[in-house]
Amino acid sequence: MAAEPLVAASAADAPFSVSARPVLSLRGIVKSFPGVKALQGVELDLYPGQVTALIGENGAGKSTLVKLLTGVYQPDAGEIRIEGRAARFPTAAAAAAEGVTAIHQETVLFDELSVAENIFLGHAPLNRFGLIDWPRMRREAREILARIGAALDPNAALKDLGIASKHLVAIARALSVEARVVIMDEPTAALSHKEIGELYELVERLKAQGKAILFISHKFDEIFRIADRYAVFRDGGMVGAGLMSEIDERRLVEMMVGRAMDSIFPVRTPQIGEEILSVSGYSHPTEFADVSFTLRRGEILGFYGLVGAGRSELMQALFGISRPSAGICRIAGEERSPRSPAEAVEAGLVYAPEDRGLQGAVRALPIFQNLTLPSLGRLSRAGLLRKAEEFALTRHYAERLDLRAASLDQPLGLLSGGNQQKVVIGKWLATQPKIIILDEPTKGVDVGSKAAVHEFMAELAAEGLAVIMVSSEIPEILGMSDRVIVMREGRMVGEYPRAGLTPEILVRAAAGIGVGIGAGGDS
Repeated sequence: MAAEPLVAASAADAPFSVSARPVLSLRGIVKSFPGVKALQGVELDLYPGQVTALIGENGAGKSTLVKLLTGVYQPDAGEIRIEGRAARFPTAAAAAAEGVTAIHQETVLFDELSVAENIFLGHAPLNRFGLIDWPRMRREAREILARIGAALDPNAALKDLGIASKHLVAIARALSVEARVVIMDEPTAALSHKEIGELYELVERLKAQGKAILFISHKFDEIFRIADRYAVFRDGGMVGAGLMSEIDERRLVEMMVGRAMDSIFPVRTPQIGEEILSVSGYSHPTEFADVSFTLRRGEILGFYGLVGAGRSELMQALFGISRPSAGICRIAGEERSPRSPAEAVEAGLVYAPEDRGLQGAVRALPIFQNLTLPSLGRLSRAGLLRKAEEFALTRHYAERLDLRAASLDQPLGLLSGGNQQKVVIGKWLATQPKIIILDEPTKGVDVGSKAAVHEFMAELAAEGLAVIMVSSEIPEILGMSDRVIVMREGRMVGEYPRAGLTPEILVRAAAGIGVGIGAGGDS
């Protein structure tokens, strides 16, 4: 496979033409599952050299559509057309043979294999004896990596690479087939700001090479920066499509949620109560040092910082996942430095982690078993679990959190990201805690579900629960916090009341530019 010629990576160089014939078209696509009509008469066109942003709330049908385009599912009705001719994707291999490839948020790679082996896994070039042609595979891997601007050694073991480099390998793997259509599903979720900029440059290269790109993201700044067209899904149907130059953010949000939304942040009048948590001198040998703060009932305390600031590591230590080397934690006036999550829950402190799929839930189990997992003790008598009470508890929190699911028996992994997050939060609320830590509570969650999570956080605080919110999103920090602590390189570098706090103050503190403890204080 010869490398395609590199063309100058700029939007102006991309073959943008509104009248160009679509590379891929969907007409009247229908897909149903038991109790759920996932897609209803979907129409979509993807054009060469253009990025089409696929926008919609979690559960709108985006994931189902991607699985149809990559041969995982087949439509119940409707037609897929490639370059104007009818096509079928009965398998993932058939989709790849038609030039449709996907870069998923959580692409499966193999740490013990080399970069080249990961790129060509399942379709390695063979020599005339039917054996893997190793020199050719390494050469073609090097060509693909060069095409996307990745300075990686094809012989390097994947386990020795960082997250961003692994993401580039996943992209190279997707492009190891002769792609006409490239689907990018939340591609920036695990990337830093610098790496996101590099991904944008890659997208421009792909546009310049004439690829049709379907870009799925919950981040509107990304969509407006990178997309030429938009397609909005709601409840399994297409509710709008057109050119990005002819739409604004407010109208997109209204199409997504089916109503006008002036703000995704609720109006709050905080009722701050007595101190419920006091942390003094908390330190860890490698992750954080000398962290001290307090938290009161009814308060939402925001923690902001850049990647590697130590926020999540601090929260995990408070929850008993790791052990601090020094410091004191008091809950409701009593010294309680949890040595395990069980001790933390017993003390009234719970933690909803950033990685809800791996750390916050068991995706293979049904919803009701996930939600009641920490509460099995009080749902049992004489060692026997009372199923009626288990379902009653699940129904209560499913209704309270407006959980969208076909049934409570549905495996958690089949839910959208926003609904999985609701189950994780509901699981901990069912333990009736005093303090809840929400680590990146709306990461990977669409704008409508974000509003629901924010509204629910406000309700929890109004009921007297103390909330710690770790977030990397400045609008969320400013929109939800009563007070904000900024961390940098494992240390507190700023503590600010919400009044008068600006994005500039947060960014300067997180970057180490003129930091100080308290509004206007000196470090």
